[in-house]
Amino acid sequence: MAFPAKGTTHRPTPTGRRGMIACAHPLASLAGMRILMHGGNAIDAAVATAAALNVVEPYMSGIGGLGYMHIYSAAHREHKILDYVGLTPHAAELSLYDDDAKQDRGPLSPLVPGACGGWLEALRRYGTMDAAAVFGPAIEYAEQGFAITVKNAEFIGSNVPDLRKYPSTASTYLIDGRSPQPGEVLIQKDLAETLRTVAASGPEVFYAGHLADVIAAFMSETGGLLSKQDLTEFKPVWLDPISIDYRGHRVFTPPLPCQAVQYLETLNIMEGFDVADMGHNTAATLHRFIEAARLSIADRAEYAAIENPPTAGLLSKEFAAARRSLIGERARPGGGDTFTAAKMQDEILAGDPGAWMKSECTTHFDALDDDGNAVAVTQSLGSGFGSAMVVPGTGVCLNNFMRWFDREPLSPNAIGPAKKNEMCMSPTQVWEGDSLRFLIGTPGSYGILQTTPQMIMNIIDHGMNIQAAIEAPRMTTGRGYSVNVEERIDAAVLTQLEGMGHEFNPLGDWSAGVGGGQGIAIDGDTGSFMGGADPRRDGYALGW
Repeated sequence: MAFPAKGTTHRPTPTGRRGMIACAHPLASLAGMRILMHGGNAIDAAVATAAALNVVEPYMSGIGGLGYMHIYSAAHREHKILDYVGLTPHAAELSLYDDDAKQDRGPLSPLVPGACGGWLEALRRYGTMDAAAVFGPAIEYAEQGFAITVKNAEFIGSNVPDLRKYPSTASTYLIDGRSPQPGEVLIQKDLAETLRTVAASGPEVFYAGHLADVIAAFMSETGGLLSKQDLTEFKPVWLDPISIDYRGHRVFTPPLPCQAVQYLETLNIMEGFDVADMGHNTAATLHRFIEAARLSIADRAEYAAIENPPTAGLLSKEFAAARRSLIGERARPGGGDTFTAAKMQDEILAGDPGAWMKSECTTHFDALDDDGNAVAVTQSLGSGFGSAMVVPGTGVCLNNFMRWFDREPLSPNAIGPAKKNEMCMSPTQVWEGDSLRFLIGTPGSYGILQTTPQMIMNIIDHGMNIQAAIEAPRMTTGRGYSVNVEERIDAAVLTQLEGMGHEFNPLGDWSAGVGGGQGIAIDGDTGSFMGGADPRRDGYALGW
């Protein structure tokens, strides 16, 4: 089975046999590739990539952030999810958050940072190299500096007003108080020292030792809630993935409260339509996809964050068939991505999955080696630069994932103490029988849950190669009848859809607002790899 040539690509499609990395920045892909070429496995390479992204894509993810690492270990023949999403602080109370600003930026916005513990736990369980070697490329980039790309400059520049609010943040990311320009060199010596310390001393120094003391003191001084107790109690968690069958392929994702259940339901609904026959990005396909997304959004918003969620019901084919039957020829309004107590007239409401119970700003990257180890990772700081707070003397930028909680008291995802977030990050592995076919994922906030199934359908239904599937124009639906759309979709198709009641928000031909997908495909006959990386951001795939 040769890789398909279908679909338009604007970039080369790198191939390899020994190893491959696809991530959101060329230098981070190179960091992972260096580890592979020095004998590390895919888990070692994934952690090296994660640490390097902290340096070269600092607005998207880092050691002060959160994430999921989706691992297949060939040696252990096991498929595991590493959840390193921290909890809310013990002191977090809904009454403290009386406006968006307190959730979005500043000292009330961080959850317990989980990335440090997650990276080191992945190495402990599945890695083959020591942390000092794995963090080596990132330490080098931070200490010696790296040249700013055009996309770096754009993302940093758009956050400058918030970065200037804290002297430690401004001195970390700005040059002479201004946004660095393409080609200028950004040095992060404090971060280099933190990575070196963590590599030498393990997660204890970050969560219970000197670094924990520094983080907790800074939070206390600035009026934050995150305490030494919150840090000390953090532990990453190993979980089993959930999955569905989609046209003979097994799609594996993290379990609830990860929101991936939404796009698994979307795929279940779409499986009842002949997507290939209807055609790629036609009015028939897109109308059904938009409506399927609205249905699965309603179900996810209702059930994902409750205690004992009805996972089996949400993922059952029978429930999908019942939801599919509600899709007509006209658009219906959706309630949007978050829970709302007040509903619009004719709004798509959540279904009853219990009736079908049989039992109970982000980055994405992938790593693969020739032993069959595979890693798909999505991690984030939340918004660009998260809380916009760098802990002085550490280079650690804290996340702002409190903004992913609701201030609606009736919401199951409402703010509360020591609480797990309903998380949109959802890295995917797609298998066919006993063979891995592709790894894929994307940043994009709630849009992740709509971008991911579009890329999966591009490959499985439309026969595209991994690069074409990532580049193809996308859309995401919002509240009411609104749909964000890249304008490379045929104008006549959009006119047809408008006639069916959809309302479009044009994003231009290419927009980072619909994500920045990365992926790796595996040829079933030869075992060779093909990487795909998104031109909407600094995505880059490397193989050997």
